[in-house]
Amino acid sequence: MEASQTENNGSSGPQLAEAKPPSFLRRFLTLAMPYWRSDEKWKARGLTLTLVLLTVAQVVTPILMNLWSENLFDALEQHLMRRFLFLVAVFVVIILANLAVTTTHLAVKRRLQLGWRRWLTRHVLDDWMTTGRHYQVTHMPGDHDNPDGRIAEDIRIATESAINLAHSLFYCLLLLVSFTKILWSLSGPGQVTIAGIDIYIPGHLVWVALVYAAIGTSVAMWLGHPLVRAVNNRQTHEANFRFGLVHAREKSEAIALIRGEKDERRRFSDLFVEVAVAWRRQTSALLHITMFTSTWSVLSTAFPILVAAPRYISGSISLGVLMQTAQAFQQMEGALSWPIDNLGLGAEWKASVERVLGLHDALTRLEEEVADAEEHRITIATGDRPVLAFQDLSVHDPDNKVVISDFSADIALGERVLISGDPGAAVKLFKVVAQLWPWGHGRVELPNDATIFFMPQRPYLPIGTLRGAISYPAGPDAFSNDELAAALKSVGLDHLVERLEDTQAWEKVVTAGDQQRLGYSRLLLHRPNWIFIQEATNALDPEGEEDMMRLVQAEFPQATILTVGYHASLEAYHQRKLVLVRAPDGLVLITDRRRVPRPSKSKVGPGRFYSQLLKLLGQTSGETT
Repeated sequence: MEASQTENNGSSGPQLAEAKPPSFLRRFLTLAMPYWRSDEKWKARGLTLTLVLLTVAQVVTPILMNLWSENLFDALEQHLMRRFLFLVAVFVVIILANLAVTTTHLAVKRRLQLGWRRWLTRHVLDDWMTTGRHYQVTHMPGDHDNPDGRIAEDIRIATESAINLAHSLFYCLLLLVSFTKILWSLSGPGQVTIAGIDIYIPGHLVWVALVYAAIGTSVAMWLGHPLVRAVNNRQTHEANFRFGLVHAREKSEAIALIRGEKDERRRFSDLFVEVAVAWRRQTSALLHITMFTSTWSVLSTAFPILVAAPRYISGSISLGVLMQTAQAFQQMEGALSWPIDNLGLGAEWKASVERVLGLHDALTRLEEEVADAEEHRITIATGDRPVLAFQDLSVHDPDNKVVISDFSADIALGERVLISGDPGAAVKLFKVVAQLWPWGHGRVELPNDATIFFMPQRPYLPIGTLRGAISYPAGPDAFSNDELAAALKSVGLDHLVERLEDTQAWEKVVTAGDQQRLGYSRLLLHRPNWIFIQEATNALDPEGEEDMMRLVQAEFPQATILTVGYHASLEAYHQRKLVLVRAPDGLVLITDRRRVPRPSKSKVGPGRFYSQLLKLLGQTSGETT
């Protein structure tokens, strides 16, 4: 499909190929930074400003401790007890102030992290869970699998770690500026004697710290480069393992019935082998960086004292100044070592951001493709007639392979149409009408003033109360108890009436046949005038299937019904039949047959739902009386 689009673009293709893709950081900022321009902007900006001010206050603590250290060691060297006790009191004040700043900073930072995560989660969820995009994106190429993990876990890491990294970077920059000035003043005269040669180097300790940190950072970045790829690879395999477990939990009944536990254990073992391999690769990358950083951290403790010790030995500085110099050197070197200290966190953050961007980019490409109304897109519009019209419709696979070619037909209000033959093509035809399948070309005109209701093979039953499951997609309070009870009784689920307020995972509680009956109870409540039924009786016995079809005929005598089904008994309830037959060249050809259905003996009188409802209302009225 992408190749075809490139060809259609003509001369613009090479220009697009030469365009430089946006950088990783720019892509992330484009996705996430609008939070500070959103409806929550004043709250976000206020928290950010507060966080900045508290970070500045945090930097004051090491500066005060540096000055306090100088005075402490001078007092110890001069054996001044009163000054020592005074410095102890000062130390207590510094601790209390630092405690107040640190705890407030943590509370503000976590509020900002949660707010940003909530906004970005809602933003990505809105893009994903919109007009079938969550389904359509599964057919898009690219790295966007396991969207649940990307939304739940990777967005958390992307936002939390971004603020942690930004805070630590800003903190280190403030430390660097502050202690560069302190270390410069502690460096003493600009003249330094090396091997008997006098060299003028003003602020020489600053330059030594810069060179020292540059060497450490360069080596650490070189050793840690494979860590980014290793972290990304491990997170992908962890997500695959987690998804496999969730899928098995969802299909536990089917696995248990066919005794598939052995094969599932083998599959889980294979998935975990990939996790273990990714873990070992990350461990190898961590070992290299850890061997260096552990050595470097020990060296960093002694190195500044070794550098400043000759001046103390010569009597040029006091013990307090020596310790102040060592601490200032360590603070400056620590600030410059920010890339080393945050390499692991940065790698994890980048990997999570890439996974979020992968999903976001796929949804963006999908939006652009669906909006493209050119040759390879099906146009859906509402017409000015009560007719569903297919005009020169061709349905393609996402890779542009033609499935259905040049189909034209009108389906009028009140018609009963049975669709049989090739199952995949029949379902795609429904998905085209539901605007879930944009791939192809031609035009579909939806009927005006239509309320369309799709009944899939298995209705979606959200976890919660039975009331909410039946009312879906309306809210749980959209229908009264009497309406819900009447709907259940009408489809033969009287035994569930007393469980309307029970909270369960209903897909696990009720049988497949009862799930389909719940789908029909939902249909009775919503009262559409265009009904699309996709094999929604295949889990019922023949008598149950006929019962549901007669129910639909009686309750919706004026509605249009399109049914995908393959049982011969269904023909009695339809006046028209579309047969989809796959030709040798792979195309699906559609034959349109009209027929008069044979009359059937109905065990269900018209208006069963309303009869049940009136009966219940009468009982309620009697009880009230």
